[in-house]
Order: sequence, then structure tokens, then C-alpha cells
Amino acid sequence: MKKLLLIALVASTLVFTGCFKDDDTPIIIEETTIVNNNNPNGGDDCPVVAVTGAISQSTTWTSDNIYQLNQKVVVGDGVTLTINPGTIIKGSAGTGSLASALIVARGGTLNAQGTADQPIIFTSTSDNITCGQTAGTNLDQDDRGLWGGLILLGNAPCSFSGDIPEAQIEGIPADDTFGLYGGTDPEDSSGALSYISIRHGGALIGEGNEINGLTLGGVGRGTLIDNIEVVANVDDGIEFFGGTVDASNLLVWAQGDDAIDIDQAYSGIVDNAVVVLGDISDHAFEIDGPEGTLNGAFTLRNATIIGNSVTSNGEYADYRSNAQGLTENIYAFGFPDGKDVELDNDGVATNYNNGDLNFGPWEIVLPAGVTDVLTIFKNNAETVTVSGFGSTATAVTEGAQTIGAMTSNLSWTYSNTAGGLGF
Repeated sequence: MKKLLLIALVASTLVFTGCFKDDDTPIIIEETTIVNNNNPNGGDDCPVVAVTGAISQSTTWTSDNIYQLNQKVVVGDGVTLTINPGTIIKGSAGTGSLASALIVARGGTLNAQGTADQPIIFTSTSDNITCGQTAGTNLDQDDRGLWGGLILLGNAPCSFSGDIPEAQIEGIPADDTFGLYGGTDPEDSSGALSYISIRHGGALIGEGNEINGLTLGGVGRGTLIDNIEVVANVDDGIEFFGGTVDASNLLVWAQGDDAIDIDQAYSGIVDNAVVVLGDISDHAFEIDGPEGTLNGAFTLRNATIIGNSVTSNGEYADYRSNAQGLTENIYAFGFPDGKDVELDNDGVATNYNNGDLNFGPWEIVLPAGVTDVLTIFKNNAETVTVSGFGSTATAVTEGAQTIGAMTSNLSWTYSNTAGGLGF
């Protein structure tokens, strides 16, 4: 893989102070302009601005620079980070406490609104993409874990074990208070994210623990989440930890774990999503429910999920641990035989029987050798039986579906171009 050749160092331009308890996270943030002499278009016209630590005053990142995240960069309470359309942000390599990530703490605001022609791109420093481009040439969907990810935290309700009022988001050390999420304000706003592509993330932070492409912890419905793409993340593509935010026009391609993951009584609406499983992907959907007494029901609708027949990996969906909500208008194709939509345990099977977990229409292109769509729907509860699970699903031929995602909304994505999806 090519690496940026950072040739000329210019004096520091901005200094902010921040409060970090993690010894590996600097207390001082320095934005240092570094001339990028590896611009494929020639010339030295795309400076790299290195950023580390806490952003403690509102600032704007512009498309005539590349912003390099070194370790954790935190947008603090009361601070707004604005990222202009077409801006490229690159995360540095590192694991554990040295993993790079952009974190918007509770009370912070991220205003990152790209356009279809000028998306905002989060990627790795190993990516040779430069200013004015929407893709590099040296990485693909199999290049994962090269940096961390994007973490957005808010004050909306979450259902935690023990009914605690707040919790620490996975991926952030327990003594870093900027990692707290959850609260009592369902209308809370963390800003606006649109037309954003997040690529090649998921750095390891601990044994079996990686950062998601986009983590949404306790994010409220006052936040805009629309037209978001995650490509080649080691862990989940997009994970909702509680909260009430609605999210629309999502695309996850070639993640290492689950594409769309719902936890802790997330109570928003996910509308118009595409999942394209890669060679090592796990589930298209993994759905968990409340961990405490606070209940909440998700809605997941209008999605197209595409399996991977090259390997034996990749399931349709797993409903687990007290999942509550509605899944409807799902079109699935490309899965091999033996993959299922699963009720994982007694608790979720009971929720299904009680009408707390519901399924609307599914249309599935049957794998070779499968003749009955009902066999794809499995109840794995130990003692609870269910009736009618899978009855809302029908078998269709590819191209004859009547439900699923409006894929043309996602024609702007890197996945559509590089993956040849034909949206």
C-alpha cells in the first residue's frame, strides 16, 4: 500500500486545549499543515492538516485540505465542527488507545453535510485519494481496520442493564468521560450528517473489540442522519446504541461483522437501506432489545440485502435478547443455502408471540436447492414455540421484487461505482 509522503512541515496554526484522562491522548491539540507531495494529480496543492485531541472551540474543515486524525479527536460539549462538502478526512493507523477516531461527545455538534457530487469522505491515511477526488486507486473492499471510525454520542434515552442513566460507549476507555452517552431527551440533536462515505475502518481497541464504521450512542431525533455509506469496516457497519434518531438512505458493503446493528431499545426509524455482504461478513441485521426496564421499539423498513455466495459466511438477520420492533419491506437475494432469519432465544420468541416483535412483507430470491421460503425463518428458542414466523415472506425471482430499497437514492456511493451495483 502506498503511504503519503509528508515532505514539508509548516508551523502550527491552531492550538486548542482539552481534558483527557487517557494517558495516551494528548492534552493539547495542534493543527499542523503538512504539504502533501504525493498528490496523484501533480503539484503540492492539497495540504494535510494533522489533528489530535479535543476540539474546544467551533471550527470548519474545508475541501482544500485533507484532515488527518491522529488518535482520538473529540468535538466537546458546546462545540460545533462543520465539515464542508467534498472534504476528505483520513485516520492514522493505530490500535488500542492509539486508534484514530472522530468522536462527537454529548452536547457537541457535527455539521457534516456533503452532496451527491461532493460527499464527505472518511478513510485511511493509506488511501491515495486526494483533494477533488471521490476515490483512490490502491484500496478496495478487502482493506479493513486501517483506522478507527466515526462516533456520535447524545442525550437521548437508552435502556441499560441496571437502569443506569448513562454508559460508556464501546471503544473508549472507561475513564474518558467524553465517551458517555444516554440521557432523557429524545429530541436531542448532535447535528446533521448527510452524503458521508466511511471507508476501511474498525481498528482493534481490545481483544475481540473493534470500532464500528458509524457508532450512534444515545443520539436523538433532532439529529439528521441521511445518505451514509460504510465500506470495509472490521466490525459493524452502523450500530445504534439506544437513542431515537431516524436514519435514511444507508449503504453498508463488505463489513466484517454485522451491517446494521440495533441495541439498547433503539426507538428510531431506519428507512431505505442497502446491505452488500462481503467475504467475511456476518449478518445483514443484528437486532437486540432493551437491557433494562426501559422499553423501546425500532422500525426497519425498505431495505435490500444482498448475500455473498462466494463463501459460506453471511446470514440474513438475527433477532436476539428481547428485541422489540418492526421489520418490513425487505428484499433479499444472493444468499447461499443454509442461511436464516433467526429468533435467537426464548425472550425474543416470547416477544414475537406477544406482538412486541413484528414482521411485515419480505421477498426473498430462494437459494439453489431451497423450495420453501418458510425454511429460511428459524426459531432457535429452547422452550418457546412460535406460530406463523415467516408467514409474511414470499419467494420471488430476481428482478421481480415489489419491495426493498429505492437503490437509485444511493447511486452516489463509492460502493455503487467500485462494487458495480448498477444503481
